Amino acid sequence: MATLRFAKLQGTANDFVYVDAREGFPGDPAALAPRLCDRRRGIGADGVILLLPPADGGDCRMVIYNADGSRAEMCGNGIRGLAKFVHDRGLIRTNPLRIETDAGVKTVEAELAGGRVARVTVDMGRPVWDGRQIPVDADGEVIERPLEVAGRAYRVTCVSMGNPHCVVFAEDVAALPLADIGPRFEHHPFFPRRVNTEFVRATARDRLVMRVWERGAGETFACGTGACAAAVAAARTERTDRRVTVALPGGELEIDWRADDHVYMTGDAVEVFEGRIEV
Repeated sequence: MATLRFAKLQGTANDFVYVDAREGFPGDPAALAPRLCDRRRGIGADGVILLLPPADGGDCRMVIYNADGSRAEMCGNGIRGLAKFVHDRGLIRTNPLRIETDAGVKTVEAELAGGRVARVTVDMGRPVWDGRQIPVDADGEVIERPLEVAGRAYRVTCVSMGNPHCVVFAEDVAALPLADIGPRFEHHPFFPRRVNTEFVRATARDRLVMRVWERGAGETFACGTGACAAAVAAARTERTDRRVTVALPGGELEIDWRADDHVYMTGDAVEVFEGRIEV
């Protein structure tokens, strides 16, 4: 048995267990993540995020494991929490901070209140529209493409924001039976590496309402990369302008798809508690 020190943080109610693993981690994090994320027998979280030494010129590296132990390339809410985790503990005080991820190096800029991180803006990079790069089982762009899922026809817009997303526009987002249809999208053969699915309604030119089913985690209160995917999909299909507020069950995120094709996401970063657990 080993004692694991951790902190739990959340951004827009998307919560994660953070571990400073720069000097090692006790065991296999993929195997341990389901236990740590269990909301009845563990700490409870949507995923586990490890702080690691940089390997590619950044200030640090972030590795993410979903609640089911699978690896995620990128997490928008999680990277904001990592910025707070390292800054508020004095581990790294660089601002802006360059964080290496499996989706490349991301630049994050913290907004301080009383010397502690309150909000974070993340340069999420450029959206990827090419189907094979997302990846989906199609060549070229997938914009409002018909897709049959469990016997029902949907129109889907697919994009990568460091991880694969499928955006579905719907009139009544709140009434959707996500526990039923979410897994059917996630495991559909059209998505060779599974997919995060956003169900979205544009309520104004600058506002979206969204629910999300995340691969490896199920329905979550928010998804940062998903909010970015929804925003660029809404703009591409002319439902909104390029700067929007995305309202999720856990709160709101501000998304700005700028003229240089980079997507910037701004949202909160909140520490819930820290502790130790035997693993």
